[in-house]
Amino acid sequence: MNPIMDNDLKPVSGTFADASPLLGQPDRLRARAKEDGVLFFKSLIPRTRVLEVRRGILDILDSFGVMDPQYPLMEGMADIEAVNRYTAEELQWNGVGVTFDMYRRIQKLEAFHAMAHSPEILAIFSTLFEETPFAHPRNIGRIMLPHRDAKITPSHQDFLHIQGASNTWTCWMPLGDVSRELGGLAVLKGSHQAGLLGVSSNPGAGGLESILCGLDYEWQTIDYEAGDVLVFHSHTVHKSMPNQIPGQIRLSCDYRYQPASEVIEPASLKPHGPFEWDELYEGWANEDLKHYWEDKEFRFKEFDHSIRWQKEKIC
Repeated sequence: MNPIMDNDLKPVSGTFADASPLLGQPDRLRARAKEDGVLFFKSLIPRTRVLEVRRGILDILDSFGVMDPQYPLMEGMADIEAVNRYTAEELQWNGVGVTFDMYRRIQKLEAFHAMAHSPEILAIFSTLFEETPFAHPRNIGRIMLPHRDAKITPSHQDFLHIQGASNTWTCWMPLGDVSRELGGLAVLKGSHQAGLLGVSSNPGAGGLESILCGLDYEWQTIDYEAGDVLVFHSHTVHKSMPNQIPGQIRLSCDYRYQPASEVIEPASLKPHGPFEWDELYEGWANEDLKHYWEDKEFRFKEFDHSIRWQKEKIC
């Protein structure tokens, strides 16, 4: 059997255990992170703070005429006819689910970037790293409009796209309630232990699919609610579930963190997209969020494009 098809047919049958009770038990939290490569925290961030970011993004989408006026804005229902006036390629610009012009506006949202510096999240990584965490400024929004030709994000490992320190972790946060049916994130628990995997091309976001070769790990997911936080190691395999709710938009964000003392790939200090920081900062109130990394000393490691394909293999 084709190994990629084998991966797709393996059911997502597990559910995350809430790691919140371990926040006051650092040794146990680090032990679970080492074993599982993923940690789920129920209601870690105040719901109102998350919904503020959600509203900002939906207001932008509404200004582009892709929201369905028959529903309250915060329900996130798209005007499917308006969405399908765009091509799938236009809405999958850089794998974010919206057009370049929409995404530029979203990247200018101060609240979207401020969320990455939430003390609740930084406290997790201070515990895991046992040193000061560094929050990458290259924050990513995923605003998956329900286009007829939309592709789901395939199974993949973030390290191939981020590089730098392998001990970089992603914080994935739903910007609103994201059920299994809406296409929440699924994670292959423990898969970081297998190291970097082979890859194959895939038309979904990122363009690469991990070849699991029958690795005996369990896919897990959950019905996410606004305020929930999922964090996972850069070698942990994950994917999006298909959106089965006609017309509803799935909103989420990716923030990344690493020990401040470890190497970093230079592009991690740039915006996600061909933007300039001063352009994105226009109108921001909090000066501490701007160029906060410029007084830090980094050990840089340049992006190695050969890593992406040197592991290609057939099971």
